[in-house]
Amino acid sequence: MPFPQVLKSFFIAALLCTFAFSAQAQAVQKNTDWPKQAIRIVVTFTPGGAPDILARVLGESWQQNLGVPVLVENRPGYGGNIGADLVAKSAPDGYTLLIGTVGIHAINGALYEKMSFDPVKDFTPISFLASTPNVLIVNKKLGVTNLHELIELAKAKPGQLTFGSSGVGTSLHMSGELFKEMAGVQIRHIPYKGRAQSLPDLLSGRISMLFDNLSSSLALIKAGEVQALGVTTLKRSQAAPEIPTLAEQGLTGFEAISWFSLMAPANLPPHIQKRLNRMVYQTLSNPEVKSRLLASGLDPAPGSPKDLSKLIASEASKWGRVVQQSGAKLE
Repeated sequence: MPFPQVLKSFFIAALLCTFAFSAQAQAVQKNTDWPKQAIRIVVTFTPGGAPDILARVLGESWQQNLGVPVLVENRPGYGGNIGADLVAKSAPDGYTLLIGTVGIHAINGALYEKMSFDPVKDFTPISFLASTPNVLIVNKKLGVTNLHELIELAKAKPGQLTFGSSGVGTSLHMSGELFKEMAGVQIRHIPYKGRAQSLPDLLSGRISMLFDNLSSSLALIKAGEVQALGVTTLKRSQAAPEIPTLAEQGLTGFEAISWFSLMAPANLPPHIQKRLNRMVYQTLSNPEVKSRLLASGLDPAPGSPKDLSKLIASEASKWGRVVQQSGAKLE
């Protein structure tokens, strides 16, 4: 090969290597430029519930590993819409995240006439976090110890019994609506801003019953302060195997699960989405964290963004039907 041609080939090869090195350097830089400041995890309910527990578990773990503050911010109200709206309208930079719920992403779209955000299109899915059965608990002075007795009492006093929830459109509210439909009873719904407000009214007898996350009410149940009538999953919970399911007590097929996910604003850069997904896996796969969550009634199960999107679509179809049959609508 003539010398000029050899020289030309050499320069081309060198140029290609330079481009390759530059691209690799940019990729490394792209994957190390986050995070540089505090991360905020928005919880759309009051402190103490399952979403808050998960946010703080993630926050504690990440803060140790990332070297930046991870702040949990509670923004309750309107079935989670206030906090979700805040995140949906935040910059897609990975610094503002949301503990997503079945209510926000699978129920509210059918329940609210107008929403300031799209529960699917305005978010980037990161990972499924965990699920927990809901549990039907009643004031002990109501005098019922099983589901059959409650249904008989409700039928004898139509419209007189009440059930509370942590807000209109939450999975706890929809659990009650599904119960009304399947049991054929008339009970009045009393919505609260969060479980912290509903529990005192249940304990004092101002409301008759409450659908709550098992993870939130397990301590009260074990202390004997409330009577648990049944969990809302098809199988009994490992955290409280002594509590029967509603399905095995006659409401065949009754299933209402509260699940939680990690979401970010739409258009989150893919490299940050992948990084966050790995971080969720690392935290929830830690044996100590997993044991802690299982003991509180939460079943951690991190997954891919694609699987989370499929779940949201399936749940939206199911609960949209329940909302329609209940006739519930909010502006």
